[in-house]
Amino acid sequence: MVKYLSEDWRKEVETRLSAQLSPDKMNNLTSSMNNLYLNCPDGNSHYFFVGFVDGKVDSVQVGEGEGPKAEFVISGEYETFAKISRAELGAQKALMGGLLKLKGNMVKALKLASLVDRLNKIIATIETEY
Repeated sequence: MVKYLSEDWRKEVETRLSAQLSPDKMNNLTSSMNNLYLNCPDGNSHYFFVGFVDGKVDSVQVGEGEGPKAEFVISGEYETFAKISRAELGAQKALMGGLLKLKGNMVKALKLASLVDRLNKIIATIETEY
């Protein structure tokens, strides 16, 4: 079991995404997404960044603070993201319900929502301590 947002969790996410998301499944996407976790259990903000180039996982990063610049920045409470990562809540539902805030092109984000769902389903298979 790995701790959520730890370096071990990041490595497992990167390994599984790289193995299970082919460029075809990701529509040869070139984009990046930075999830900004607010009110984490340690009292700080943390980030989870994923970048794709031509549909391949290019970068997976986690850390404290706001993280790298990305095409899309999604911010919300730690517990909201934890529910999404456990597949208890859909990212689109959280966004439309105001639980998450998006910075970036909303039209493009909605078109990419099914790809983000694929990513979240893979993450949900990782045995994680929240």
